Amino acid sequence: MSEAMQTRDPARSGLNLQGIVEQLDQLLGRFPASVTLLVLRVTVAIPFWRSGLTKWNGFLDLSDSAVFLFAEEFKLHLFGATVAYPLPKLMAFLSGSAEIILPILLVVGLATRFAALGILAMTAIIQLTIPDGWLSYHLPWAAMALALMTYGAGRLSADHIVARIYGR
Repeated sequence: MSEAMQTRDPARSGLNLQGIVEQLDQLLGRFPASVTLLVLRVTVAIPFWRSGLTKWNGFLDLSDSAVFLFAEEFKLHLFGATVAYPLPKLMAFLSGSAEIILPILLVVGLATRFAALGILAMTAIIQLTIPDGWLSYHLPWAAMALALMTYGAGRLSADHIVARIYGR
């Protein structure tokens, strides 16, 4: 084999596939977790925020359409039965409030684990209301909420600032 061919051979020059994969793996492992957690917080917040905006006419002015949805359209699917939401006006108010407050907390990164728990609980209730949305919407929302509950908000958050000021 000629000398030129030997230098082009990746196995002989130390650039084998395993080495490249290992170097790439190490490089990807150094990606800042705080950026990933910020993206997760914003991504899961967006659909809930948008839904929350549709439930209000103004500050603490619940829309009639939100109440109508909980009174007439939304039903819980429990053990093969369809059950009406109890206290539809209260449920619309609580849902609309949570869909505004929890996304704000997530984006800011304040009380992140608790906000993510609230999003997970809402996702479970939404799953009981719209069972066909599991793979398209509810599973990704639940996975993001679980990740935030497990790992917290990261360094790019109010939680991190509060922890630094007041200690762990």
